[in-house]
Amino acid sequence: MTTFLLAIAVLIGGYFVYGFFAEKIFGVEPDRQTPAVTMNDGVDFIIMPTWKVFLIQFLNIAGLGPVFGAIMGIMFGPAAFLWIVFGTIFAGAVHDFISAMISLRFKGNSLPEIVGHELGSTVRNIMRVFSIVLLILVGVVFVLTPADLIAGMTPDWMDRMFWVALIFIYYIAATLLPIDKLIGNLYPIFGFALLFMAVGILGVLIYGAITNTITIPDGLTDGLHSRFTGDAAASHPIFPMMFVSIACGAISGFHATQSPMMARCLKNEKLARPVFYGAMVTEGFVALIWAAGAIAFVGGYDQMGEYMTTHQPGDLVHDLSFEWLGSFGGLLAMIGVIAAPISTGDTALRSARLIVADFMKVSQKKFLSRLAISLPIFAIVFALMFLDFNVLWRYFAWSNQTLAVFTLWACTVYLGRKQKFYYITLLPAMFMTAVSISYLMFAPRPEGLGMDWYISVGSGVGVSLLFTILFFYYLNRIKTGKSSRVFEY
Repeated sequence: MTTFLLAIAVLIGGYFVYGFFAEKIFGVEPDRQTPAVTMNDGVDFIIMPTWKVFLIQFLNIAGLGPVFGAIMGIMFGPAAFLWIVFGTIFAGAVHDFISAMISLRFKGNSLPEIVGHELGSTVRNIMRVFSIVLLILVGVVFVLTPADLIAGMTPDWMDRMFWVALIFIYYIAATLLPIDKLIGNLYPIFGFALLFMAVGILGVLIYGAITNTITIPDGLTDGLHSRFTGDAAASHPIFPMMFVSIACGAISGFHATQSPMMARCLKNEKLARPVFYGAMVTEGFVALIWAAGAIAFVGGYDQMGEYMTTHQPGDLVHDLSFEWLGSFGGLLAMIGVIAAPISTGDTALRSARLIVADFMKVSQKKFLSRLAISLPIFAIVFALMFLDFNVLWRYFAWSNQTLAVFTLWACTVYLGRKQKFYYITLLPAMFMTAVSISYLMFAPRPEGLGMDWYISVGSGVGVSLLFTILFFYYLNRIKTGKSSRVFEY
C-alpha cells in the first residue's frame, strides 16, 4: 500500500513540478487573447468557465481508458503502475498540454492542420483521414460499450439496440448544438459521478479491510515481469503490448483531437496547464486507483489472470463497485462508468465535424452547415456498428497510439523552430514511435504482421532513430537558413 500511495504522490507532484517546467518551456502569455475571445461564434468558439472546460476536457479524454484499460493493463504486472505514473507525467500530460497550446496559438485549429503546418502538406492530408477514422471508431466503440452496460442493468425490453438508439440520438444532438448547451450542462453531473467513483474506491483501499498488499515487488526485474502465463505470455510481452493496452491512462493520441476543441473555449492561456496538463494527471490518478482496486479485489497479480479468463472488465467494475461502495455508491459509480464513454463518444463526433469543417473551410455558425458535414459522419458510424466490436477495438488501440506519434513529432518540430527546449517532446516521440511500430510488426494478424519479437522491436527502434535523424537534419536546415516556413500565425 505504501508503494501505491507513493505512486499517487509522485503523480500529483509531477503536475506541480514537471507541469510548471513544460509551461515555462512553451512560454505562456496571459495577456495574449485566445480564440474564444477573438473568434467567438456562439457555437464552437465560446468563453466558458474554467471549471467547466476542465471537466469537459477530463471527460472527453477519459472514456473507459483509465478504467477498462487499467484493468486489462494490470495483467502485465506491477510495471503497469510505473507506466501510468511516468507515462502520464513525461508523455501524456506533455502531449496534451503542448498540442493544446499550439492550437491556442493557431486560432484554435484542429489537430491535422497543426500537424500539417509542422510536418508538411502530405502529412496533413494523411492526418485528416487518419484522425477522422479514429474519431469515428471512438464514436462507434463508445456507443456500443455503454449500451451493453446499461442493457445489463435494465429490463429485458430495454435491450442493447434500444440503448444504442438513445445514445446515438444524444450524440447527434451533442454534435450539432452549441457546446455550452448540452455538453456544458451535462458534464458537471457526469464528472461528479466519475470522480466520486474513483475517490470512493481510494477510500476503501486506504481505510477498508484490504488484506493483500499492493506493492511493486522487490527487484526491478521482477517488477517488470509480465504476469501472463502459458501461450498468453509469449503473445503479451510488456514491450510493446502494455504500452498500447494502457493508452488513455498514460498517453493517447485521441486526446490531441480533443484539446483544440477546448482551446476554443479557454479565456486565458494561463489556464492551459490546469486544464490540459491537469486533466491528464487526473486521468492517470483514476487509472492508478482502478489498477490498484482490481488487484486488491481479486487478491493479487496472479489471481487477476485467473479472474479475467472467466470475466470481462465490466464484470469486475460492477462487482467491485457494489461490493465496496454499497448499493447507492455502486449505482453512482456505475453511472460514472457509463457516462465516461458517452462523454467521449459525443465529443469525438463533434471533433470529427470540426476537422472536416477546418479543412473544407466551412463556417460552423449556421445549423445547416453543421448538419451538412455531420450527416455523412453519422451514416458511417451507424454502418460500422454492425461490425465485430473486438476488431474495432483492436484497430482503435493501435491507431490511437500512432496518432500520438504524429502529434509528438509535430510538437517537437514546433518547439525546435521556436528554439525552445524540444527534448520535452522529442524523448516521448522517440519512445512512442518505437512502441507503435513494434506493436504493428509484432501483434498477431489481422491487426499486426505477427512477426518475431526481436525483429519487431528492432524495426521499432530503427524507425524511431530514423525519424530522430530526420528531425535533426530538418532543424539544422532551419538554423542554416536553408528551410523556412511560408506562413506563421
